Amino acid sequence: QLQLVESGGGSVQAGGSLKLSCTTSQPGYLLRMCGMGWYRQPPGKERGLISTIDTAGTSTWYSDSVKGRFTISRDNDKNTLYLEMNSLKIEDTGVYFCGACGRAADGYLGQGTQVTVST
Repeated sequence: QLQLVESGGGSVQAGGSLKLSCTTSQPGYLLRMCGMGWYRQPPGKERGLISTIDTAGTSTWYSDSVKGRFTISRDNDKNTLYLEMNSLKIEDTGVYFCGACGRAADGYLGQGTQVTVST
């Protein structure tokens, strides 16, 4: 069972930036074998997919809510997935989950990291 671990969340003012990371603590699991993505769950709402990236890191997708502000990337040599978030808005507040494998990068999900954007 693949275990994913997110980091980099925190509190930031609107307009600020954060960079999330996701990796696995389990040696032998190569994240490069799977497409990956990021999910976000705002307070009181359902979790939704906001970005995906293919195994090579050459094809990406973004939801309209983050397009142009967030950048997903991966470093397969470091077995790590990233989400760079710029121009953060209040509505970006939520728990961010890293996902791997599966049709929508939801075969495995991490425990999540909290991002809070305030005025």
